Amino acid sequence: MDIRQLQFLCALDQHRHFGHAAEACHVTQPTLSMRLKNLEEELGVTLIRRRQRFEGFTEEGKRLLSWAHQSVAAFEGMKTEAHRLQGELVGTLRIGMVPLSHVELMPSLQQLHKESPHVRLQLHALSSQQIIAGLEANQLDIGLTYLAQVDMAGYRVWPLGTPQVGLLYHPDYFAPESTHTPDGYRLSWKALTTLPLGLLSDSMRFRQGLEHSARLKGTELSPVLESDSVEHLLEGTSNGLCCTLVPLPASRSASATGLRTVAMEDTLPQSTLALVCQNSQYSNNPLVQALIQRMTCNN
Repeated sequence: MDIRQLQFLCALDQHRHFGHAAEACHVTQPTLSMRLKNLEEELGVTLIRRRQRFEGFTEEGKRLLSWAHQSVAAFEGMKTEAHRLQGELVGTLRIGMVPLSHVELMPSLQQLHKESPHVRLQLHALSSQQIIAGLEANQLDIGLTYLAQVDMAGYRVWPLGTPQVGLLYHPDYFAPESTHTPDGYRLSWKALTTLPLGLLSDSMRFRQGLEHSARLKGTELSPVLESDSVEHLLEGTSNGLCCTLVPLPASRSASATGLRTVAMEDTLPQSTLALVCQNSQYSNNPLVQALIQRMTCNN
């Protein structure tokens, strides 16, 4: 058994496809399949259900996967620490983020890349439940998720505040009637009933918070478009299919495409967002420590 075999196994877990896993590992598919078959023979356990293609992991394989992920994470952490001792950071930082996270990670990631250009960044748009599962399975290093979804035991948590909400729209298609207040222009929740809305799927925590706020204001949200993809919502808004509700401040990419925002009046705070990671990851992963240091400095 060697670390490369375990990396192949973890890649197959991530991609769920022999060809895609082989491509990610920069080997041929026959090489990957053969090395995994050798691993099964050495362990004396069938790990993978296969016929002509990947059909999932056996129950034994699922149990051993967590060990493989821990071993690969420890191996990568050791390499990262060795480079850090030489005065540089290298490696891959895997970050899970809930859709429409209001905290701008990009400035901190840009600073991290500028200072450590050999660090590779992987961003994954996931639900809160998927982020916690990814952290527990050592498939993610750190997550940006809702604090209410985190069992504090075993985790390091950095609260990042609660976002206010605004309507994102394209002025060529819509002109929402807002009211001027001492805090600037505000849009009533009742006004949303006159606009076509595009919203995240109702399984998403941000959507659930919007529904709760709207009901307390005597309004029901009736979207014409629902998606678990932020890109779909932005595309629909850019083309005049709908408007959408987003945390404020909106991302710079939205304003760059001509979209505008107006804050909702009397917005009820959404759930608190936080950066979270397992205690062991913070203690042993210099890349996680570096990101937290930059986030703390930038906020």
